[in-house]
Amino acid sequence: MNPVAGGIRTPDQRLRVFVSSTLKELAPERRAVRSAIERLALAPVMFELGARPHPPRELYRAYLDQSDIFVGLYWEQYGWVAPGEDVSGLEDEWNLAPDIPKLIYLKRSAHRQERLDGLIARIRDGDGASYVEFTDAASLADLVTADLATLLAERFDAGGGRHEHLGIPAAEVFSTEPVRPPTPLTRLVGRADELATLTRMLTRDGQRLVTVTGPGGIGKSRLAVAAARDAEPSFPDGVVFVDLAPVLEPGLVITAVANAMGIRDAGDRPIADKVSSALAGRRVLLVLDNVEQVVDAAPKLTALLGQSDASVLATSRILLRVRGEQNVPLGPLPSREAGELFVDRARAVKPDFELTDANARHVVAICEALDNVPLALELAAARLRVLTPSTLLERLDHALPLLVGGARDLPERQRTLRATIEWSAQLLSQGERELLLRLGVFRTGFGLDAVEWMSDGVSGVDAIGALGALVDGSLVREQDRGPRAWFTMLATVREYGRDRLAEHGRLAEAQGRHAGFYVGLATSAGSAANWQLQVERVTRLLDEHDEVRAAVDHLLETRQFDAVAELAWPLYSFWWGGGRAGEIRAWMNRLLEPGVELTERARVIAEYCVNAIRYWGTSDESVVPAIARCVAYFRRVDDRRGEALTLASLAVAQFAEEPPDIEGAERNARRSLRLADEFDEAFGGAVVGIMVGRIWLARGRVDDAVRQFETSRALASRIDDTLGQAVSISHLGWARLLGGETEGARGCFTEQLLLASAIGHEEGIADSLEGMFATAVTSGDIERAGRMFGAAEDIRARKGLPTRSPLSFFEPYLERVLAGSDAPAFEDARRVGQTMEPADAVEAALA
Repeated sequence: MNPVAGGIRTPDQRLRVFVSSTLKELAPERRAVRSAIERLALAPVMFELGARPHPPRELYRAYLDQSDIFVGLYWEQYGWVAPGEDVSGLEDEWNLAPDIPKLIYLKRSAHRQERLDGLIARIRDGDGASYVEFTDAASLADLVTADLATLLAERFDAGGGRHEHLGIPAAEVFSTEPVRPPTPLTRLVGRADELATLTRMLTRDGQRLVTVTGPGGIGKSRLAVAAARDAEPSFPDGVVFVDLAPVLEPGLVITAVANAMGIRDAGDRPIADKVSSALAGRRVLLVLDNVEQVVDAAPKLTALLGQSDASVLATSRILLRVRGEQNVPLGPLPSREAGELFVDRARAVKPDFELTDANARHVVAICEALDNVPLALELAAARLRVLTPSTLLERLDHALPLLVGGARDLPERQRTLRATIEWSAQLLSQGERELLLRLGVFRTGFGLDAVEWMSDGVSGVDAIGALGALVDGSLVREQDRGPRAWFTMLATVREYGRDRLAEHGRLAEAQGRHAGFYVGLATSAGSAANWQLQVERVTRLLDEHDEVRAAVDHLLETRQFDAVAELAWPLYSFWWGGGRAGEIRAWMNRLLEPGVELTERARVIAEYCVNAIRYWGTSDESVVPAIARCVAYFRRVDDRRGEALTLASLAVAQFAEEPPDIEGAERNARRSLRLADEFDEAFGGAVVGIMVGRIWLARGRVDDAVRQFETSRALASRIDDTLGQAVSISHLGWARLLGGETEGARGCFTEQLLLASAIGHEEGIADSLEGMFATAVTSGDIERAGRMFGAAEDIRARKGLPTRSPLSFFEPYLERVLAGSDAPAFEDARRVGQTMEPADAVEAALA
């Protein structure tokens, strides 16, 4: 759901590099180019979902118009030509590219398609692009890095000025693209042997559980990311990065793995089962970072490995101590590499810093004093912005003996690292130091408004100035999220902050302040004047879901149950749609435990959330009365939004009963829609209208359903709600199919597939493939029907999507074909579809 003013936006506001190529044959090369672009802190503009044989022309034209550099990758395939088009998407992207620098890379081949040869000849004969050949992904990455660096130096100034600023891009609420390892902005120093060992173990030796161990700040995560990127070609189904730093409960580790894999938790079955299904038969590398705090979950992780072909690369301060584990211990850097790292990081803050005969001995002494621990070296190097090496060494000599005492059960190197952080903190003013400690309660990161909130009450502190001091000291790091500043802290620095707060009895106070910030954000979203504004505000909460989870953990621990309900209420519909319904249900179940004291409103919210999730996976007769009680409460307190939402859920639950209560469902659906139209037409179309239309469609009122879905589509289009458009078009397709308009239905499912592909909505892709299955059955094309249905099943299994809903429309078509003489041919094609890559399935669907 990206409400966008003025058109389709690219994902970032930095200089944008549009990458054009066929997807399947050049997947490794595309990954290499993406990494090269990100290393230069540019924004790659790519269609990577695996559903991009031909994205909507409007989409890639808009992306091209907003791009600053065009990169073309060509090999053997010309690409698919969509119905009604004269050229492939590959050639169309070249034709539509604006007057921007163009870099063309051609992979050597003797078997190139004729039409691609024609395109390449046209590019070569023109004078609008540079052109070079390459042999493999590694050489391509080097070429792209060098060419972009040169191009930036020659061609671009600070602003570019070619296009207008487009504002902050909202995060995609429903995208479930797997999380890839982060792209480091600094080079790896001094770990060549360990990197080679790790890569060999994961690839050539076939080890499936490797743990990198060592104290905090030693560089475990940095090494693991480098090894994962080197090993990636050996894992055809990808590398998934799981950051466990925000996860404090071992029971949530599998959920964190599922979230990173892009698996949706709709609350219909255990999330561990979904992860197992998604990993079955796939060669995936899971990189689990910071396992030590949830090491009790190790048996569950090994159980997953035993049921799949996946491999795990873990980082931890301690061994997991499970069968099959291989350990790579990581110690301090060798002296020479430690000096190299120190100089490298010093130049990052002071570009003219040079290692000379005069300062070399001081650098060596600094590294020795810090035990050659990488994080300690980085923190100390940051001080060379204002100190000389000799002055820095003098201060270390005076500070460290006083600060290395610590707890005697800590490893010596960790005590020294803690001392280095303490030393960096002592260079701050009292107010800046207090802010640093408070920010330690954030699990992943924070925005500027969160810093201002946390600094409230700190005497003499200007939030922006204090934050600048923390960034200057390398205690806080800034990242870009479009034009919005986002800040993070290393895990060891966060730990230092929490420890110091705990020592002074102020940790709970800081955690309460943190929770209050997110309760305030949620309340603001829930009270938004209209649906569009609520979407925009909740999008941020989705983007910061680890912090929301931390806030809920604190509220539950301190028995602030009413606040948990208020925080969850505006999130419910979005977290359900985004695949986190299981988490909402777990929170609300805690509120409904015996002995928990709640206000009436909080109890109603908890009962609604639990039961509105349950009706998708159960026919329990208690669901309808429970939701009806929620409707009665919201009606009594005159909360029209709450009443409209709960009435719509009640209607769906009534329809899902055995036998269905058709009259009750329609009565409540009509009232829900009428209420929604009174206070927010967009809410009615986006949330209630589609539910109402589904009921009418299932009841056979096709004309009413068509009108409702067309209304919902128009409303979604008006507020630039791409997801809402895709869902409306999907239902419109089913309505037309049930009304006998097979060709019209096929057109709707095609449009839905293109929209869902563009925004990364896998459930929408599966839905559209199921629609195309039904149109193929209607047309008598059994082979196509089998492939479409099998491909949809595979996507649902990979992403943990529900296999059915109470309002499924494809089931009668499936029953028909399985009961007929074509069942064997259908099953053969179905098995083929289950093994297709998403890109192949989508290309087949569009053809």
